[in-house]
Amino acid sequence: MSVQLDARLGHQNLMAYNRAMTQWCSRGALHEEDGALLVAGGSWIPLIGNGAFRTEEAVAPGALLDRADTFFARRKRGYTVKVRESGEDADLQEACEAHGLVAFGDPIPQMICRRRLERTTPPADVCLREVRDEEGIADFAAVNTDAYATYGMPAEVFVDMFDRPGRILASTQTSIVVGYRGTRPVATALSFVSDGVACLQWVGTVADARHLSLGRFVTEWATNNAFERGATSVTLQASAMGEPLYARLGYETQYHYREYVRWEPPASSPMGSSRARESSRSSRAVTRA
Repeated sequence: MSVQLDARLGHQNLMAYNRAMTQWCSRGALHEEDGALLVAGGSWIPLIGNGAFRTEEAVAPGALLDRADTFFARRKRGYTVKVRESGEDADLQEACEAHGLVAFGDPIPQMICRRRLERTTPPADVCLREVRDEEGIADFAAVNTDAYATYGMPAEVFVDMFDRPGRILASTQTSIVVGYRGTRPVATALSFVSDGVACLQWVGTVADARHLSLGRFVTEWATNNAFERGATSVTLQASAMGEPLYARLGYETQYHYREYVRWEPPASSPMGSSRARESSRSSRAVTRA
């Protein structure tokens, strides 16, 4: 598979994950039409599950942002646009800056693995289990609530993002692993397969167990599980803490995402409202609140 095709499929898979995520929470919403994808997850935080994507690169970036402003204003939320720093989103980056969105943090590595990973053996008191019930979903959320508190994430985010566990369990595209030390959940990872490729999301380890290298074990498990389910490659967006680990395991950086954020709930402009009215008449629109 070519590098360009790998990159395109990985980006499509990220959008597919964001679509699915809106179904796993009671406050989720999705609107998709004419090359624009708008997703609202369970959390109000602009960086967590609230995003605007182009599904067709020919879509004018200004039109995408106008639609996003209207969509998220109704929900009283800000949102994020992920801009690929590999050339194809140069016009989108320019539009984000012109529309007042703010670049957040350092660019995020988009990393890829094209082969199964060698499995290493976890400590004797640690076992890995695939999530198959609502208790497992609760353990997944509890681990990441602790793990991502390091980055300042509020405790309620994971409860809000995954408050429809039955829908997660029913998803054949999704697999979650939780690592237990004795009976305590201490590490986790989620994989999502679409278009013949997969991504890893929410790889996390509780703060007081990071010295045990548990992130390695759940990453190996989730990566290989994705290949077993038919993926030809697995991607992830690495945190600063996780990037060295993934590189050691065999993940390679393809390009970087720059995140542009509308922090405050946008105002609905007359232009945005007009375009929204036009959009509502399109038979190609798919909307779910």
